[in-house]
Amino acid sequence: MASEIVARFTRQFINGPIISADNLRVACATPFLTVLFGSSGSGKTTMLRCLAGLEKPDSGTIKFGDELWFDSSTSVFVPPQQRNIGYLSQDYALFPHLNVVHNIGYGLRGLPAGEKAVRVTELMRLLGLEEFGRRFPRELSGGQQQRVALARAVVRRPRLLLLDEPLAALDTPVRTRLRGELRRLLTQFGIPTVLVTHDRTEALALGDDLVVMDNGKNIQQGPPHEVFSRPASLAAAGAVAVETVLPGRVVEVGDLVTVAVGTIKLTALGGDLPPGTAGVYVCIRAEDVILMRGEGVRSSPRNCLPAVVRSLVREGPMMRIDLDCGFPLAALLTKQACEELELDKSLQVLALIKAPNVHLIPH
Repeated sequence: MASEIVARFTRQFINGPIISADNLRVACATPFLTVLFGSSGSGKTTMLRCLAGLEKPDSGTIKFGDELWFDSSTSVFVPPQQRNIGYLSQDYALFPHLNVVHNIGYGLRGLPAGEKAVRVTELMRLLGLEEFGRRFPRELSGGQQQRVALARAVVRRPRLLLLDEPLAALDTPVRTRLRGELRRLLTQFGIPTVLVTHDRTEALALGDDLVVMDNGKNIQQGPPHEVFSRPASLAAAGAVAVETVLPGRVVEVGDLVTVAVGTIKLTALGGDLPPGTAGVYVCIRAEDVILMRGEGVRSSPRNCLPAVVRSLVREGPMMRIDLDCGFPLAALLTKQACEELELDKSLQVLALIKAPNVHLIPH
């Protein structure tokens, strides 16, 4: 049976924030990747370091299966070297005076030389590092350094791998390319992994389970697509950056729910709303808004809103369109789609939103 980390602890810094794990559960199936997600300062790295044993909580417990790693009531604290984990920090922390072979093999002291060489050679081949064995960290690119650091973390064959923003130090093109490669490698290693990131694309591409961190607390956990599309609270909606969040009131409940935002009525799914809910927050992701010109085809599960374009702003390869449809609404389209629609400021358009994409949070 696969083990599971169960953590309930607090860690307080002098004149600083309180980091609190409230029944945090990390499945340690093979392979399985849990993402700790949130903005800078939300407590992700501290949470990871407490799981690693690099930070000691002030109170609470941390269990790995039947093993007790930390218990403040009985003064139990298992140091990191006894937890059999691999840890990769944001800056990779490679030894500048050691070449690639010696960096990777550093944690294998005590093994017979033959077995040590086999493990290092095997990982270098798997990670495409064979030709860099004699190079020093300063002679490697960012992507190569990242692979060396990953090799050093897994060469001891740990039962758990902890990665702190492993791609954050890389340029955008390299980060994009290595994202898929990292997922493939972690699957191939077969080591359950906890990864910290503030990047939504990274979380969706890599994670099997998502833990949302906000203000030092884990506030929601579940499959990444579910959490991003259906945040459970206003704080979670802010943490996962839902672009449109507006107060509304429920005016009709049936198979679908009718909600008023000001004078505009929207149709939504409301199966998970508690009975008698009157006030809600209406959440709409920009990527779920469809824009069109001309007459729209109305149907019961779709909202069709006349809107005026207020601004167009480039966001990487996409364009963010701010609309006024009786309330502020954001849409996200490709540059090509904007050109095909001939979008421009003050243009009148129709904003289409499917009912399942209108998410309601009880007020």
